[in-house]
Amino acid sequence: MARKLLLAVVTIAVLGVLAAGAVFLGLFERSVVAKDIEQPLSAEQMKTLARRGAYVAVAADCYACHVTKGGAPWAGGLPFETPFGTIYSTNISPDKEHGIGAWTRAEFHRAVRDGVGKQGHLYPAMPYASYRKLTAEDVDAVYAFLMSREPMKVANKANHLPFPFNIRQGLAFWNLVNLSSDTKTEVAGRSAQWNRGRYLTDALAHCGECHTPRNLTMGMKDSAYLQGAELEGVVAPDITKAGLTRMGFDPLVFASFMKSGISAQGAMTNQMFEVVHFSTQYFTADDLAAMSAYLFDLDKLPERTTPPAPPTPVTVSAETAASARASYLAVCASCHGGEGQGIPHVVVPLATNASLRLADARNLNKVILSGIPAQRFPGLERMQPMPGFAAHLTDQQVADLSNWLRASWGGQQPTVTAEEVRKQR
Repeated sequence: MARKLLLAVVTIAVLGVLAAGAVFLGLFERSVVAKDIEQPLSAEQMKTLARRGAYVAVAADCYACHVTKGGAPWAGGLPFETPFGTIYSTNISPDKEHGIGAWTRAEFHRAVRDGVGKQGHLYPAMPYASYRKLTAEDVDAVYAFLMSREPMKVANKANHLPFPFNIRQGLAFWNLVNLSSDTKTEVAGRSAQWNRGRYLTDALAHCGECHTPRNLTMGMKDSAYLQGAELEGVVAPDITKAGLTRMGFDPLVFASFMKSGISAQGAMTNQMFEVVHFSTQYFTADDLAAMSAYLFDLDKLPERTTPPAPPTPVTVSAETAASARASYLAVCASCHGGEGQGIPHVVVPLATNASLRLADARNLNKVILSGIPAQRFPGLERMQPMPGFAAHLTDQQVADLSNWLRASWGGQQPTVTAEEVRKQR
Protein backbone atom coordinates (compact mmCIF):
# COMPACT_ATOMS: atom_id res chain seq x y z
CA MET A 1 0.00 0.00 0.00
CA ALA A 2 2.80 2.42 0.95
CA ARG A 3 4.62 1.51 -2.24
CA LYS A 4 1.55 2.35 -4.35
CA LEU A 5 1.11 5.65 -2.53
CA LEU A 6 4.76 6.56 -3.10
CA LEU A 7 4.44 5.69 -6.77
CA ALA A 8 1.35 7.88 -7.08
CA VAL A 9 3.14 10.81 -5.38
CA VAL A 10 6.17 10.43 -7.66
CA THR A 11 3.94 10.25 -10.74
CA ILE A 12 2.06 13.40 -9.73
CA ALA A 13 5.34 15.19 -9.02
CA VAL A 14 6.78 14.22 -12.40
CA LEU A 15 3.62 15.32 -14.19
CA GLY A 16 3.74 18.60 -12.27
CA VAL A 17 7.33 19.20 -13.30
CA LEU A 18 6.53 18.37 -16.92
CA ALA A 19 3.52 20.70 -16.88
CA ALA A 20 5.56 23.52 -15.33
CA GLY A 21 8.27 22.95 -17.91
CA ALA A 22 5.75 23.10 -20.71
CA VAL A 23 4.41 26.40 -19.38
CA PHE A 24 7.94 27.78 -18.93
CA LEU A 25 8.81 26.91 -22.51
CA GLY A 26 5.73 28.79 -23.71
CA LEU A 27 3.87 25.77 -25.03
CA PHE A 28 0.59 27.09 -23.57
CA GLU A 29 0.98 30.69 -24.73
CA ARG A 30 -1.48 31.78 -27.37
CA SER A 31 -0.86 34.71 -29.68
CA VAL A 32 -3.73 36.98 -30.72
CA VAL A 33 -1.73 38.24 -33.71
CA ALA A 34 -3.22 37.07 -36.99
CA LYS A 35 -1.08 35.23 -39.54
CA ASP A 36 -1.52 37.92 -42.19
CA ILE A 37 0.48 40.33 -40.00
CA GLU A 38 3.59 38.49 -41.20
CA GLN A 39 3.11 40.34 -44.51
CA PRO A 40 5.24 43.54 -44.44
CA LEU A 41 3.57 46.89 -45.06
CA SER A 42 4.48 48.76 -48.24
CA ALA A 43 6.28 52.11 -48.10
CA GLU A 44 3.08 53.85 -49.16
CA GLN A 45 1.06 52.06 -46.47
CA MET A 46 3.67 53.02 -43.86
CA LYS A 47 3.51 56.67 -44.92
CA THR A 48 -0.29 56.77 -44.78
CA LEU A 49 -0.49 54.90 -41.48
CA ALA A 50 2.16 57.08 -39.82
CA ARG A 51 -0.09 60.13 -40.03
CA ARG A 52 -2.87 58.33 -38.19
CA GLY A 53 -0.40 56.65 -35.85
CA ALA A 54 0.64 59.99 -34.40
CA TYR A 55 -2.80 60.30 -32.79
CA VAL A 56 -3.05 56.62 -31.82
CA ALA A 57 0.34 56.79 -30.07
CA VAL A 58 -0.81 59.88 -28.16
CA ALA A 59 -4.05 58.18 -27.14
CA ALA A 60 -2.03 55.16 -25.98
CA ASP A 61 0.25 57.50 -23.97
CA CYS A 62 3.40 55.88 -25.36
CA TYR A 63 5.69 58.90 -25.10
CA ALA A 64 5.26 59.49 -21.36
CA CYS A 65 6.79 56.11 -20.52
CA HIS A 66 9.47 56.05 -23.20
CA VAL A 67 11.27 59.31 -22.42
CA THR A 68 13.02 60.70 -19.36
CA LYS A 69 13.11 64.34 -18.34
CA GLY A 70 15.68 65.94 -20.61
CA GLY A 71 16.25 62.65 -22.41
CA ALA A 72 16.11 61.73 -26.07
CA PRO A 73 12.57 61.24 -27.44
CA TRP A 74 11.37 57.64 -27.60
CA ALA A 75 14.71 56.44 -26.14
CA GLY A 76 13.27 55.01 -22.92
CA GLY A 77 15.12 54.86 -19.61
CA LEU A 78 12.19 55.82 -17.35
CA PRO A 79 12.35 53.79 -14.10
CA PHE A 80 9.32 51.92 -12.78
CA GLU A 81 9.55 50.95 -9.12
CA THR A 82 7.72 47.66 -8.58
CA PRO A 83 7.43 45.33 -5.56
CA PHE A 84 9.95 43.09 -7.34
CA GLY A 85 12.58 45.66 -8.30
CA THR A 86 13.17 48.45 -10.82
CA ILE A 87 12.23 48.10 -14.49
CA TYR A 88 13.32 50.63 -17.11
CA SER A 89 11.34 51.49 -20.21
CA THR A 90 13.09 50.66 -23.46
CA ASN A 91 14.19 52.54 -26.54
CA ILE A 92 11.36 52.39 -29.10
CA SER A 93 12.90 54.76 -31.62
CA PRO A 94 13.77 53.19 -35.01
CA ASP A 95 17.43 52.79 -34.07
CA LYS A 96 18.51 49.38 -35.35
CA GLU A 97 20.92 48.62 -32.51
CA HIS A 98 19.11 49.83 -29.40
CA GLY A 99 15.55 50.46 -30.59
CA ILE A 100 13.00 48.75 -32.80
CA GLY A 101 14.50 49.69 -36.17
CA ALA A 102 15.22 46.05 -36.99
CA TRP A 103 11.80 44.81 -35.85
CA THR A 104 9.33 43.48 -38.38
CA ARG A 105 5.67 44.40 -38.37
CA ALA A 106 4.79 41.02 -36.85
CA GLU A 107 7.45 41.27 -34.12
CA PHE A 108 6.06 44.66 -33.09
CA HIS A 109 2.51 43.29 -32.99
CA ARG A 110 3.54 40.35 -30.82
CA ALA A 111 5.37 42.62 -28.40
CA VAL A 112 2.45 45.04 -28.05
CA ARG A 113 -0.37 42.48 -27.89
CA ASP A 114 1.27 39.26 -26.64
CA GLY A 115 3.98 40.69 -24.41
CA VAL A 116 6.72 38.77 -26.25
CA GLY A 117 9.31 40.94 -27.95
CA LYS A 118 12.19 40.27 -30.29
CA GLN A 119 14.49 39.61 -27.32
CA GLY A 120 11.99 37.65 -25.24
CA HIS A 121 9.15 38.31 -22.81
CA LEU A 122 8.28 41.85 -21.79
CA TYR A 123 7.54 42.76 -18.19
CA PRO A 124 3.89 43.76 -17.68
CA ALA A 125 4.95 47.26 -16.61
CA MET A 126 4.42 47.64 -20.35
CA PRO A 127 0.60 47.39 -20.42
CA TYR A 128 0.31 44.65 -23.01
CA ALA A 129 -2.51 43.07 -21.00
CA SER A 130 -4.59 46.08 -22.06
CA TYR A 131 -2.96 46.66 -25.45
CA ARG A 132 -3.94 43.08 -26.26
CA LYS A 133 -7.35 44.52 -27.10
CA LEU A 134 -5.97 47.00 -29.65
CA THR A 135 -7.09 46.53 -33.22
CA ALA A 136 -4.49 45.38 -35.73
CA GLU A 137 -5.06 48.64 -37.60
CA ASP A 138 -4.14 50.74 -34.57
CA VAL A 139 -1.01 48.67 -33.87
CA ASP A 140 0.02 49.06 -37.51
CA ALA A 141 -0.50 52.81 -37.21
CA VAL A 142 1.72 53.09 -34.13
CA TYR A 143 4.38 50.91 -35.77
CA ALA A 144 4.41 53.09 -38.87
CA PHE A 145 4.54 56.26 -36.79
CA LEU A 146 7.43 55.08 -34.61
CA MET A 147 9.36 53.97 -37.67
CA SER A 148 9.01 57.51 -39.03
CA ARG A 149 10.73 59.03 -35.98
CA GLU A 150 14.41 59.89 -35.79
CA PRO A 151 16.57 56.96 -34.57
CA MET A 152 18.09 57.54 -31.13
CA LYS A 153 21.39 55.80 -30.42
CA VAL A 154 20.72 55.40 -26.71
CA ALA A 155 21.45 52.09 -25.02
CA ASN A 156 18.77 50.51 -22.88
CA LYS A 157 19.26 50.49 -19.13
CA ALA A 158 19.58 47.15 -17.35
CA ASN A 159 16.67 46.27 -15.05
CA HIS A 160 17.41 45.81 -11.36
CA LEU A 161 15.48 42.65 -10.51
CA PRO A 162 16.57 39.86 -8.15
CA PHE A 163 16.31 36.15 -8.97
CA PRO A 164 13.91 34.69 -10.09
CA PHE A 165 12.21 37.85 -11.37
CA ASN A 166 15.14 38.58 -13.67
CA ILE A 167 14.30 35.48 -15.73
CA ARG A 168 12.07 36.83 -18.48
CA GLN A 169 10.87 33.42 -19.57
CA GLY A 170 9.12 33.11 -16.23
CA LEU A 171 6.60 35.62 -17.53
CA ALA A 172 5.08 32.72 -19.46
CA PHE A 173 3.40 31.72 -16.17
CA TRP A 174 2.10 35.28 -15.64
CA ASN A 175 0.76 35.43 -19.18
CA LEU A 176 -1.00 32.09 -18.78
CA VAL A 177 -2.90 33.39 -15.74
CA ASN A 178 -3.49 37.01 -16.71
CA LEU A 179 -3.80 37.25 -20.50
CA SER A 180 -7.28 36.76 -21.88
CA SER A 181 -7.91 35.39 -25.35
CA ASP A 182 -11.01 37.61 -25.56
CA THR A 183 -9.81 40.77 -27.29
CA LYS A 184 -13.16 42.26 -28.24
CA THR A 185 -14.33 45.48 -26.62
CA GLU A 186 -17.51 46.09 -28.60
CA VAL A 187 -20.79 45.16 -26.91
CA ALA A 188 -23.90 44.56 -29.00
CA GLY A 189 -26.82 46.80 -28.15
CA ARG A 190 -24.69 49.70 -26.92
CA SER A 191 -24.17 52.92 -28.85
CA ALA A 192 -21.15 53.63 -31.04
CA GLN A 193 -20.13 56.33 -28.56
CA TRP A 194 -20.25 53.95 -25.57
CA ASN A 195 -18.32 51.29 -27.49
CA ARG A 196 -15.66 53.77 -28.59
CA GLY A 197 -15.36 54.86 -24.97
CA ARG A 198 -14.89 51.27 -23.86
CA TYR A 199 -12.15 50.75 -26.44
CA LEU A 200 -10.38 53.94 -25.33
CA THR A 201 -10.69 53.08 -21.64
CA ASP A 202 -9.79 49.40 -21.75
CA ALA A 203 -7.33 49.26 -24.65
CA LEU A 204 -5.79 52.50 -25.90
CA ALA A 205 -5.71 54.58 -22.72
CA HIS A 206 -5.31 51.39 -20.59
CA CYS A 207 -6.99 53.04 -17.58
CA GLY A 208 -7.38 49.76 -15.72
CA GLU A 209 -3.61 49.34 -15.39
CA CYS A 210 -3.60 52.01 -12.66
CA HIS A 211 -7.22 52.17 -11.53
CA THR A 212 -7.91 48.44 -11.09
CA PRO A 213 -6.43 46.70 -8.02
CA ARG A 214 -4.03 43.80 -8.52
CA ASN A 215 -4.46 40.15 -7.58
CA LEU A 216 -1.84 37.93 -5.93
CA THR A 217 0.03 37.51 -9.22
CA MET A 218 -0.04 41.31 -9.82
CA GLY A 219 -2.50 40.93 -12.65
CA MET A 220 -5.58 43.16 -12.83
CA LYS A 221 -8.38 42.01 -10.53
CA ASP A 222 -11.36 41.80 -12.87
CA SER A 223 -13.89 41.62 -10.02
CA ALA A 224 -12.84 45.14 -8.91
CA TYR A 225 -12.61 46.69 -12.36
CA LEU A 226 -11.66 50.41 -12.18
CA GLN A 227 -12.48 50.55 -8.46
CA GLY A 228 -9.18 52.15 -7.50
CA ALA A 229 -5.73 50.90 -6.55
CA GLU A 230 -2.56 51.89 -4.72
CA LEU A 231 0.20 53.16 -6.99
CA GLU A 232 3.63 54.20 -5.71
CA GLY A 233 2.32 55.33 -2.34
CA VAL A 234 -0.77 57.16 -3.58
CA VAL A 235 -4.27 56.08 -4.56
CA ALA A 236 -5.47 55.93 -8.16
CA PRO A 237 -9.14 56.55 -7.34
CA ASP A 238 -12.28 54.64 -8.22
CA ILE A 239 -13.33 55.82 -11.69
CA THR A 240 -16.48 53.79 -12.01
CA LYS A 241 -19.71 55.78 -12.34
CA ALA A 242 -20.18 55.60 -8.57
CA GLY A 243 -16.61 56.68 -7.88
CA LEU A 244 -16.66 59.62 -10.27
CA THR A 245 -20.02 60.80 -8.92
CA ARG A 246 -18.71 60.55 -5.36
CA MET A 247 -15.79 62.79 -6.34
CA GLY A 248 -18.22 65.41 -7.64
CA PHE A 249 -18.02 64.81 -11.39
CA ASP A 250 -20.82 64.63 -13.90
CA PRO A 251 -20.24 63.36 -17.48
CA LEU A 252 -19.66 66.77 -19.09
CA VAL A 253 -17.41 68.11 -16.35
CA PHE A 254 -15.35 64.91 -16.38
CA ALA A 255 -14.80 65.10 -20.15
CA SER A 256 -13.60 68.68 -19.72
CA PHE A 257 -11.38 67.67 -16.80
CA MET A 258 -9.60 65.06 -18.93
CA LYS A 259 -8.91 67.76 -21.51
CA SER A 260 -7.75 70.54 -19.19
CA GLY A 261 -6.53 68.70 -16.11
CA ILE A 262 -8.25 71.22 -13.86
CA SER A 263 -11.76 71.87 -12.57
CA ALA A 264 -13.69 72.71 -9.41
CA GLN A 265 -12.82 69.17 -8.29
CA GLY A 266 -9.11 70.06 -8.20
CA ALA A 267 -6.11 69.63 -10.47
CA MET A 268 -4.43 66.55 -11.87
CA THR A 269 -1.37 65.52 -9.87
CA ASN A 270 1.19 62.70 -9.78
CA GLN A 271 1.02 60.37 -12.79
CA MET A 272 -2.32 61.73 -13.98
CA PHE A 273 -0.73 65.12 -14.57
CA GLU A 274 1.63 63.35 -17.00
CA VAL A 275 -1.33 61.59 -18.65
CA VAL A 276 -3.04 64.92 -19.34
CA HIS A 277 0.21 66.58 -20.39
CA PHE A 278 1.25 63.89 -22.88
CA SER A 279 -2.06 62.29 -23.84
CA THR A 280 -5.63 63.30 -23.00
CA GLN A 281 -5.28 67.02 -23.72
CA TYR A 282 -4.83 65.98 -27.36
CA PHE A 283 -7.91 63.74 -27.49
CA THR A 284 -10.59 64.82 -29.93
CA ALA A 285 -13.80 66.15 -28.43
CA ASP A 286 -15.57 63.04 -29.70
CA ASP A 287 -13.11 60.72 -27.93
CA LEU A 288 -13.33 62.65 -24.66
CA ALA A 289 -17.10 62.44 -24.85
CA ALA A 290 -16.95 58.73 -25.65
CA MET A 291 -14.69 57.94 -22.71
CA SER A 292 -16.94 59.88 -20.35
CA ALA A 293 -20.06 58.22 -21.76
CA TYR A 294 -18.56 54.78 -21.15
CA LEU A 295 -17.35 55.51 -17.62
CA PHE A 296 -20.74 56.96 -16.69
CA ASP A 297 -22.43 54.07 -18.54
CA LEU A 298 -24.38 56.29 -20.93
CA ASP A 299 -25.13 55.69 -24.59
CA LYS A 300 -25.15 59.45 -25.12
CA LEU A 301 -23.86 62.37 -23.07
CA PRO A 302 -26.45 64.80 -21.66
CA GLU A 303 -26.69 68.28 -23.14
CA ARG A 304 -26.37 70.07 -19.81
CA THR A 305 -24.19 69.58 -16.79
CA THR A 306 -25.85 68.42 -13.58
CA PRO A 307 -23.35 68.33 -10.70
CA PRO A 308 -24.05 65.71 -8.03
CA ALA A 309 -25.16 66.92 -4.61
CA PRO A 310 -22.27 67.78 -2.25
CA PRO A 311 -21.56 65.31 0.54
CA THR A 312 -23.11 65.83 3.95
CA PRO A 313 -20.56 67.15 6.47
CA VAL A 314 -19.49 64.84 9.28
CA THR A 315 -18.99 66.06 12.85
CA VAL A 316 -15.52 65.81 14.39
CA SER A 317 -14.53 66.19 18.02
CA ALA A 318 -14.07 69.71 19.42
CA GLU A 319 -10.40 68.92 20.08
CA THR A 320 -9.79 67.83 16.47
CA ALA A 321 -11.68 70.84 15.08
CA ALA A 322 -9.72 73.31 17.24
CA SER A 323 -6.37 71.81 16.22
CA ALA A 324 -7.34 71.66 12.55
CA ARG A 325 -8.71 75.21 12.38
CA ALA A 326 -5.49 76.55 13.88
CA SER A 327 -3.41 74.64 11.31
CA TYR A 328 -5.71 75.66 8.45
CA LEU A 329 -5.51 79.36 9.31
CA ALA A 330 -1.73 79.09 9.70
CA VAL A 331 -0.81 77.26 6.49
CA CYS A 332 -3.85 76.87 4.20
CA ALA A 333 -6.29 79.79 4.37
CA SER A 334 -4.06 82.43 2.79
CA CYS A 335 -4.21 80.54 -0.53
CA HIS A 336 -7.29 78.30 -0.34
CA GLY A 337 -9.48 80.88 1.39
CA GLY A 338 -11.34 80.88 4.67
CA GLU A 339 -14.17 78.87 3.13
CA GLY A 340 -12.01 76.65 0.92
CA GLN A 341 -12.99 78.58 -2.21
CA GLY A 342 -9.47 78.82 -3.64
CA ILE A 343 -8.33 81.52 -6.10
CA PRO A 344 -9.45 81.09 -9.74
CA HIS A 345 -6.53 80.38 -12.09
CA VAL A 346 -4.09 80.37 -9.17
CA VAL A 347 -5.11 77.91 -6.42
CA VAL A 348 -7.63 75.06 -6.57
CA PRO A 349 -10.63 75.10 -4.22
CA LEU A 350 -10.88 72.67 -1.32
CA ALA A 351 -14.62 72.87 -0.64
CA THR A 352 -15.33 70.95 -3.87
CA ASN A 353 -12.04 69.06 -4.11
CA ALA A 354 -12.25 65.39 -5.12
CA SER A 355 -9.31 64.31 -2.94
CA LEU A 356 -11.28 65.19 0.20
CA ARG A 357 -14.10 62.87 -0.90
CA LEU A 358 -12.00 59.73 -1.23
CA ALA A 359 -12.40 57.03 1.40
CA ASP A 360 -8.60 56.73 1.57
CA ALA A 361 -6.82 59.83 2.91
CA ARG A 362 -3.33 59.05 1.63
CA ASN A 363 -3.45 61.41 -1.35
CA LEU A 364 -4.52 64.35 0.81
CA ASN A 365 -1.97 63.51 3.50
CA LYS A 366 0.82 63.33 0.93
CA VAL A 367 -0.07 66.76 -0.45
CA ILE A 368 -0.11 68.27 3.04
CA LEU A 369 3.29 66.73 3.81
CA SER A 370 5.07 67.11 0.48
CA GLY A 371 3.22 69.81 -1.45
CA ILE A 372 2.77 70.07 -5.23
CA PRO A 373 5.15 71.73 -7.72
CA ALA A 374 3.99 74.54 -9.98
CA GLN A 375 1.92 73.14 -12.83
CA ARG A 376 1.23 74.37 -16.37
CA PHE A 377 -2.03 73.04 -17.75
CA PRO A 378 -3.36 73.09 -21.32
CA GLY A 379 -4.37 76.54 -22.46
CA LEU A 380 -3.44 79.38 -20.15
CA GLU A 381 -4.13 77.70 -16.81
CA ARG A 382 -1.29 77.76 -14.29
CA MET A 383 -1.26 76.64 -10.67
CA GLN A 384 1.28 78.12 -8.29
CA PRO A 385 3.40 75.69 -6.28
CA MET A 386 2.09 74.46 -2.95
CA PRO A 387 4.78 73.98 -0.30
CA GLY A 388 4.85 70.88 1.86
CA PHE A 389 4.31 71.29 5.58
CA ALA A 390 6.07 68.20 6.89
CA ALA A 391 8.54 70.40 8.78
CA HIS A 392 5.84 72.67 10.20
CA LEU A 393 3.14 70.24 11.35
CA THR A 394 3.38 67.27 13.69
CA ASP A 395 1.90 63.90 12.77
CA GLN A 396 -1.08 64.64 15.02
CA GLN A 397 -1.62 68.07 13.50
CA VAL A 398 -1.58 66.59 9.99
CA ALA A 399 -4.03 63.89 11.07
CA ASP A 400 -6.35 66.47 12.67
CA LEU A 401 -6.20 68.74 9.62
CA SER A 402 -6.83 65.84 7.24
CA ASN A 403 -9.75 64.54 9.32
CA TRP A 404 -11.32 67.99 9.61
CA LEU A 405 -11.01 68.82 5.91
CA ARG A 406 -12.37 65.45 4.81
CA ALA A 407 -15.24 65.55 7.32
CA SER A 408 -16.21 69.15 6.59
CA TRP A 409 -16.03 69.19 2.81
CA GLY A 410 -15.72 65.52 1.87
CA GLY A 411 -18.31 63.88 4.11
CA GLN A 412 -15.72 61.31 5.26
CA GLN A 413 -15.42 59.84 8.73
CA PRO A 414 -12.39 61.14 10.72
CA THR A 415 -10.34 57.94 10.65
CA VAL A 416 -6.81 59.26 9.99
CA THR A 417 -4.36 58.59 12.84
CA ALA A 418 -1.01 60.14 13.68
CA GLU A 419 0.58 56.72 13.20
CA GLU A 420 -0.68 56.56 9.60
CA VAL A 421 0.77 60.01 8.93
CA ARG A 422 4.08 58.98 10.48
CA LYS A 423 4.31 56.02 8.08
CA GLN A 424 3.63 58.29 5.10
CA ARG A 425 6.45 60.69 5.89
